[in-house]
Amino acid sequence: MYPLQRVHFEKIDQKSVNPHFSPSPALQQLLSGKALLLDELNEFVSILGIHYENGYIGYKEAISIRKGSPYCNRCGTTEPFHFYNHQCAKCNQMCTYCRNCIMMGKMQSCAKLVVWTGIIHPFPSRQNPLHWKGQLSEGQKTASDMVIETIRAKETCLVWAVCGAGKTEVLFEGIAVSIAKGERVCIATPRTDVVLELAPRLRKVFPTTSIAALYGGSEEKNVYAQLIISTTHQLLRYERAFDTIIVDEVDAFPYSMDKSLQFAVAKSLKDISSLIFLTATPSTQLQKAAFSKKLKYVTIPARYHRHPIPIPQLKWLGNWKKSFSKNVIPYALHQWFKQKLQYKIPFLIFFPNIELMNKHLPLFQKEYPILEAVHAEDPDRKAKVQRLRNNQTLGLLTTTILERGVTIPKLHVAVVGAEEDIFTESALVQIAGRVGRSADCPTGEVIFFHYGRTRAMIRAMKQIKSMNVEARKKGFIYDE
Repeated sequence: MYPLQRVHFEKIDQKSVNPHFSPSPALQQLLSGKALLLDELNEFVSILGIHYENGYIGYKEAISIRKGSPYCNRCGTTEPFHFYNHQCAKCNQMCTYCRNCIMMGKMQSCAKLVVWTGIIHPFPSRQNPLHWKGQLSEGQKTASDMVIETIRAKETCLVWAVCGAGKTEVLFEGIAVSIAKGERVCIATPRTDVVLELAPRLRKVFPTTSIAALYGGSEEKNVYAQLIISTTHQLLRYERAFDTIIVDEVDAFPYSMDKSLQFAVAKSLKDISSLIFLTATPSTQLQKAAFSKKLKYVTIPARYHRHPIPIPQLKWLGNWKKSFSKNVIPYALHQWFKQKLQYKIPFLIFFPNIELMNKHLPLFQKEYPILEAVHAEDPDRKAKVQRLRNNQTLGLLTTTILERGVTIPKLHVAVVGAEEDIFTESALVQIAGRVGRSADCPTGEVIFFHYGRTRAMIRAMKQIKSMNVEARKKGFIYDE
């Protein structure tokens, strides 16, 4: 999917549109730009037939056969292990269904996807949809101009912006250009947390634009809005819906590893559309495409406050697993931890996995009883992070779940076992990006405690240093 591959759409069973028929506005809004299972249209079952006869909806196979193998028309998978045959209670025959996207509803051989085939009325054109009085830095302005150019030309580009560069503000003018023309825009991100954080910000700066936030459990899934902020999973329901899609955190799990989510983005774009990748840590594949000029790109090498990104330090921790097995915090880490407590400095300590973190949390609590640990499945994760933001606690032990989306003033971070595979170049750059994000305190410690240097550590340091060098050359940061 880098650069984006074209999607092959299955043939639709449809009839000629009857211009004298008055279709249901509610059904049109629900289906516009989507392909839904009949089970998702229960309230409209009684009128589907007449809409089909008059050419306003069409049907296509949920599971089709390509080159003798099953193909899922929602997630695009052709992997044999994603399909399973079973005796179907609906058709009373052996049916094949897709296990890869079953959380979105059961795609099986006897099922149909329903699509809107009538006219889709565009959103009205409007002047000045953006209500924002902020100022962009020089780096942000350069990237914003690239976004505007890409949207106008219906092209693809990469915005490579350091952590804390103010990526969201860079998008405002480009989104406004698309909305002003009556086009439909989607900001897609792998994480629900980002959707919840972006939605109120965008509603504030685009107050006259219809906006919907889509994620698992969202109550706005059936809202027909011009600007969609969505998890990449929710795009599995869309087809040829958007004039512009902006993929935020394009390198983040699970999007970066899941071909079906990349397929979802591809099939959600209209035939003539623009696509913008946004990240602080592009994959090697994206970097190669950019450097070889196969993909248009722009960098924002400096943060909005024009101070350099703190450079990580590598510190030998020895056989830290052996130390922990003896119920002892490794010496160098222990000294770092005690220093943060002594000087009341907010901190995050990243562990490579949940088991190690939870097992050894009591060792840290001996010196700081209110210390807590967080991970992806922790139901109290948001509350724990909020306590850190509110200065109710000094720090947290965490997995890589907090490598993104957390801004704490005066924060310092440490990584335990930075040589572990989970700490990729991307993860380490993102972790380092938690530090120095505030204009009032643009410095701080980033320590990679390790039992042997890795290529990921070296490349992460090199990437941060090169961004600082580029920013300094362009005059985007203050002299140290």
